[in-house]
Amino acid sequence: MGIKTRVLAVALSVATPLVGYFEGRNLLAYADPVGIPTICDGWTRGVKLGDQATPAQCDALTRKGLEEAAQVFGAWVPQDVIDRLPAKTIAAYLSFIYNVGPGGPGVKDGFVWLKGGAHSTMLRELQAGRIAQACAQLSNWTRAGGVQLRGLVRRRAAERELCEANL
Repeated sequence: MGIKTRVLAVALSVATPLVGYFEGRNLLAYADPVGIPTICDGWTRGVKLGDQATPAQCDALTRKGLEEAAQVFGAWVPQDVIDRLPAKTIAAYLSFIYNVGPGGPGVKDGFVWLKGGAHSTMLRELQAGRIAQACAQLSNWTRAGGVQLRGLVRRRAAERELCEANL
């Protein structure tokens, strides 16, 4: 079933400006802090340096990324837990998943999978219904390429505050 339509709409309306603020909008592709070609509001899939986008294309990519994040969240978090979450808490996770992705065994750390093949502690806490503990895990995701980034420290603090706002 996933996230109820009304709650999803509110979560997307909260997550969209959060993503925009922390990602920053660039209409010309650039290399992010770890060298990944990036455009718009942090979009990386299929991007090459030199690519250009319009604001409308960026809006569509951000919406697509957040909807994909919602699908990942809905597929891995039990329905009874989702039903207990305030829209702001869901918005925090959508922003997080938009930024780090689901991850993949042998590929990279993310919301669902760690590179080593295990599920993330954040996901395990959510699956167990320990929402406050799962929100606290956001503070541990402040590194990119093994380096702590000030922007990620600020972003995770904002996501954690949002995550815990109505618990």
